[in-house]
Amino acid sequence: MSAWEGLPRLGDDPARTYRLGVMGGTFDPIHNGHLVAAEQVAGDLDLDVVLFMPAGSPAFKQDRPVSAAEDRFAMTLLATADNPVFEASRLEVERPGVTYTADTLEELRAAYPDNVELFFVTGADAIIDIVHWHDAARIASLATLVGVTRPGYDLERARRAIEASGLGFQVFYLEVPALAISSSYLRRRRAAGQSLRYLTPDSVVGYIEKRGLYGWEAVTGESVGGQGRES
Repeated sequence: MSAWEGLPRLGDDPARTYRLGVMGGTFDPIHNGHLVAAEQVAGDLDLDVVLFMPAGSPAFKQDRPVSAAEDRFAMTLLATADNPVFEASRLEVERPGVTYTADTLEELRAAYPDNVELFFVTGADAIIDIVHWHDAARIASLATLVGVTRPGYDLERARRAIEASGLGFQVFYLEVPALAISSSYLRRRRAAGQSLRYLTPDSVVGYIEKRGLYGWEAVTGESVGGQGRES
């Protein structure tokens, strides 16, 4: 299997530096907040590609129901298909066992030459916890963090947590108004029979309706098999 299989090809020109954004998450479901954040990060940090990485078995969600990884990947693929800078990856979906960010970044680092820089994009809330993630020191050595946050969020808590860790994280913080939307909010609306239009792309709305995702049974955990990501 080629190191490039399923990944955007970057790094061919040794005379330039490439920037790859990695947007991790459960994406259950993906929504416009994720997409707006990725678009802003790509523009502000001059990223060549933003790679959306649905977690296969999220470590932090082993104790709660999560939609099937194939459904979450399909929705991510649909949501990102019309943006030439966005790509969806199956890397974590296909990796067996619990999904750890450090392992993903290690795989990406091995796949790309040194002139490709990695930027791991996550919510500022997660930045506070990232110092306690599995192999946090390895994450710090492999990628620059990008903490996206909604307006009014107290960034000092995140900055203090990173500084106190002593792990050498490099972090950019970006404010994104659309992050007021959350996946859990979409699931609650769907369970209550309310519309998801304009909260997530129409293609994702159609997929959710066709597959019958996030009905009352799914949100209360009665009919969704548990998956499990630490980020």
